[in-house]
Amino acid sequence: MATSAYTLEQLERRDNSKWTIVQAVLAPIQFLAFIISFSLVIRYLITGNGYTIANISVLIKISLLWLITITGMIWEKEVFGHWFLAPEFFWEDVGNAVAMIMHNLYFLARWQGWSNQAVMTLMLVAYTTYLVNSAQFVYKGIRARKQRQATAVSPAHHTEHP
Repeated sequence: MATSAYTLEQLERRDNSKWTIVQAVLAPIQFLAFIISFSLVIRYLITGNGYTIANISVLIKISLLWLITITGMIWEKEVFGHWFLAPEFFWEDVGNAVAMIMHNLYFLARWQGWSNQAVMTLMLVAYTTYLVNSAQFVYKGIRARKQRQATAVSPAHHTEHP
């Protein structure tokens, strides 16, 4: 049997946090930026055209990843009491750390003078880590929604604390 995504107290903090809304807005924006950037990077790698716009899209994608990571850490502190690696979000945070490292290797590759082709290939690898991590968050969100629905349907499960 799967464990609950959140305790009732965590679920209440999550539902009342302004950072939950921020994350809910940023996640689809970042996903849209990913789709656009992924397409532009692939186009550049296949045709050799559109490097500037592909590069700009990569920088936007990295910026959005930083933004959602920082606001997500604030959210995690508010809901779970940890800035990062809360036991309840351990694997999502590990996945996020891997995605952050992979995305930010862009700057190291640029500094090391990698070719445009090599940098854009690196970004495809980074985007793969983002997809895996996104899948974890979607799964966690589906579990949380099911938990909220089950709690709403069965309020008898709420226990009163003295």
